Amino acid sequence: MRDAADVSLKDFDFMFENSTVKVVANRNSPEITIADLKVGPFEEGNEYELLFWVAHELEKARIVRFRREEMLDMQQLHKIHWKERVQGISRMAELPEDFYPRLRRYLARLRENALKNPDKMREYMKASQLARDIINNRVKKVVSLASIPTPTNQFLKNLTAEERVLYERLHEIISSWRRQILEGDGK
Repeated sequence: MRDAADVSLKDFDFMFENSTVKVVANRNSPEITIADLKVGPFEEGNEYELLFWVAHELEKARIVRFRREEMLDMQQLHKIHWKERVQGISRMAELPEDFYPRLRRYLARLRENALKNPDKMREYMKASQLARDIINNRVKKVVSLASIPTPTNQFLKNLTAEERVLYERLHEIISSWRRQILEGDGK
């Protein structure tokens, strides 16, 4: 098992792409083979659990659609933004599971739509700004937490997996720096 400091965002994306999601069939479809993986058959209106990457391919083919709770939307982004802003500096709002992979995909989808239809650019820009605000607020809090010599689990419980990696890296750097200053071995 790799150390948390060796984990990258690509690793989290890989895990997300291979996690299961719930979809609803848009139409009847026979069994399909995608990259040597057989899925289906599908009956219109029925719900299925699929790997995210498989569901994404089937969505592009309009065979299935993601259930609403599987996807991020502007309403959820506004709610998360509001919750994050009302929290104090030492408190993190709880984020939905897989928030960052979902956020990246949501923004990519909005960007793609904006490129096809300029009227959608405003929605993309608004979502991008909300995402930046959420990330900036959370990064400030992670940096603050990382500078505490021994934070309690209460402070760390709402960190996402990606934020936990950032926290651990920063905490180690700050702790090492602090030791060097106090012990005088920073030659």
